[in-house]
Amino acid sequence: AAAREAGLFLPHLGQEWGGLGLHWRACAVVFEEAGRSLLGPQALNCSAPDEGNMHLLAKIATAAQKEQYLRPLAAGATRSAFAMTEPAPGAGADPNQLLTRAERRGERWVINGRKWFTTGALGAAFLIVMARTGDGPHGATMFLVDASNPGYAVQRKVPTMDTMLPGGHCELLFTDCEVGEEAVLGELHKGFEYAQVRLAPARLTHCMRWLGAARRAQELAVAYAAERTSFGARLAEHQGVQFPLADSEIEMHAARLMIWHAAWLLDQGQPARHETSMAKVFVAETVDRVIDRALQTCGGLGISEDIPLSLFYRESRAFRIYDGPSEVHRMSIARRLFRRAGKG
Repeated sequence: AAAREAGLFLPHLGQEWGGLGLHWRACAVVFEEAGRSLLGPQALNCSAPDEGNMHLLAKIATAAQKEQYLRPLAAGATRSAFAMTEPAPGAGADPNQLLTRAERRGERWVINGRKWFTTGALGAAFLIVMARTGDGPHGATMFLVDASNPGYAVQRKVPTMDTMLPGGHCELLFTDCEVGEEAVLGELHKGFEYAQVRLAPARLTHCMRWLGAARRAQELAVAYAAERTSFGARLAEHQGVQFPLADSEIEMHAARLMIWHAAWLLDQGQPARHETSMAKVFVAETVDRVIDRALQTCGGLGISEDIPLSLFYRESRAFRIYDGPSEVHRMSIARRLFRRAGKG
């Protein structure tokens, strides 16, 4: 309510959905500011996974699907989840290992399979479910599944080191989960393509938000070092403290410019897969280092709960894994690099 009153609610969607309709470059500024608090993105209704799901629904959903699912999601009346990751040997960093299947039976689709680490599933009104409908790289389809569907169940909320996201990370079971043709999101067998439509902007918006948390961590460390004395001088006068914080400042500046450049490419209508992958790796690892250095600078205060550094440390660590681990992005970046060299 406060975000609405301040004119900050739903920055990334258009006015027809009650949003501000900002382009990605402007979103980069707003999302970074919101990310200074782990509650900020939730207050502005631009938190994962809802923000990415809104973007996907706005792009490929039918008019009826938008009214049923996107409008209440945009209003902040509901939450959603995106169910793609599966327990081994199913889909993880490699989506081609997708095992959940959807089979057509008459005029209905029947989904069977298990998902896990589905963020926000507990309490979500609906899920976007990736299921195999054929073989090969084009054999997946996305389905909209209501949480009230009797064939769907949350098996458990997986205990994890990060705890702040509403709905947690859940393990799900689909047992003869029936949906109609109206539940198909987009076209049949294009699920993997649509996943890229969602993931490229979503991994970048994660970068925007977490950069805000890193910036706040840096500010807390600088303020502490400026006041705390040790061995006859303020911590700020010791090079052992100055150099790590200087490195953090340099890396955050580079991270921000990478985000802005990738956002500009998205604003030009380009897919920006290469640039968003590079930004994801660099920003995720920068955030990890910046928060770690800030915590180290603040010593005992840093690991206490008196300031939010330990919370940031726990919550941000998973960023190097979700939306593609750093190692997978490096592999994809290298493959594109060699493909370009081969074409040359």
